[in-house]
Amino acid sequence: MDTIASLFSFITTPVSWVIVQFHSVYGKIFGPDTGWAWGLSIVSLVILIRICLIPLFVKQIKATRAMQTLQPEMKKIQERYKNDKQRQSEEMMKLYKESGTNPLSSCLPILAQSPFFFALYHVLNGIATGKTIGVIDDQLLASARKAHIVGAPLAAKFTDGADKVAALGASLTDVRVVTAIMIVLMSASQFYTQRQLMTKNVDTTVKTPFMQQQKMLMYVFPVMFAVFGINFPVGVLVYWLTTNVWTMGQQMYVIRNNPTPGSKAQAAYLERLHKHVTHHGKTRNRREKTIVKAIVAKGRDRNEFERKFINGLTKAGLAAQADGTVATSEAVAVATVEDGTPTTTATPRRQQPKRQSKSQRQSGGAKSAGDSEESSSSAPSLSKSDAPQDAQETGGTGKATPKSGTGGTRSKAQSGQRKGPQRPKSPSKK
Repeated sequence: MDTIASLFSFITTPVSWVIVQFHSVYGKIFGPDTGWAWGLSIVSLVILIRICLIPLFVKQIKATRAMQTLQPEMKKIQERYKNDKQRQSEEMMKLYKESGTNPLSSCLPILAQSPFFFALYHVLNGIATGKTIGVIDDQLLASARKAHIVGAPLAAKFTDGADKVAALGASLTDVRVVTAIMIVLMSASQFYTQRQLMTKNVDTTVKTPFMQQQKMLMYVFPVMFAVFGINFPVGVLVYWLTTNVWTMGQQMYVIRNNPTPGSKAQAAYLERLHKHVTHHGKTRNRREKTIVKAIVAKGRDRNEFERKFINGLTKAGLAAQADGTVATSEAVAVATVEDGTPTTTATPRRQQPKRQSKSQRQSGGAKSAGDSEESSSSAPSLSKSDAPQDAQETGGTGKATPKSGTGGTRSKAQSGQRKGPQRPKSPSKK
């Protein structure tokens, strides 16, 4: 163990130095030999490490967003090679390589803090075995061995025997109860963090290897913490419980304020944003403007929740602009730039015709019928005296005898038959 610690002294020495610096501060408040001083020193170490890992966390979020932009391409690959899983995996890996994304990027924060966990484990193990390590000298070693966290020594483990626990000034029952509670809380916080990522912040419309990886981690990590946690000293359990709580809170903040497109978290966020925008009549800060601007820029590529958000603004008499601001529909309809083109692509709402009552429809029908009768009566009628003289002849009996192809032709033309000269009928046989 001493050989391993000496090989990794470049990690253990800085970690032990940070712990000692925090202990010197908290020791003046709570006392140098108390569990509060040493426990808060470990918690402060976690916070310092996680603050330093924020750039990696931002990179993780960007990589996750890049994975989300590839969802349509992934869906096409899945549909194209749905019967060939090997070819599907090959095409997925090719897509990752071309786009420069990595589905394992979500593990970056865990991999980055692993060396600190390794160093802290050796520091606390040295305290448990009574050996100085890093900048922790004999005086600090004796102080750390006296420190108890809720009755459990800082260097005690769940698997320690009664003699070893008694040498640290504690009872085996206290150590077992405290370590078991911390292991359960550590595993539960890890499981909840992964579960809220899978259920709230993932677009479930497309099944990808990234989702399968996250689902696997949701069950694997809690089991790993439960199995290996029984061999961790109390100080290491404090470290992992603190970092899990930090990760859970950080994840909740990201899911609430910067959700993944197409996820349930985005639906909840856009619903809250719609209420705020309709209440104030504008976007309140830069983050809201960025979200609205991104939704407007998508155009027809908007998902279901984004279309619902835009339609909700339209119903409220508002229209989202390309720069992320929000204006009233009346202002958008009349606003134009100097060259005469509209300032936005939004179109005014089409006006629906007013619905008429039954009495109005009946009166309108009677009026139209009267107009048709009036027009037919006002049409000039051809009197008998105005008719051509060759159209009829009077016989000796005084009856009008129509000529062939004249009077009969006019009557047939007026009745809707073909106009023009008609073929004379053959005389009937007497």
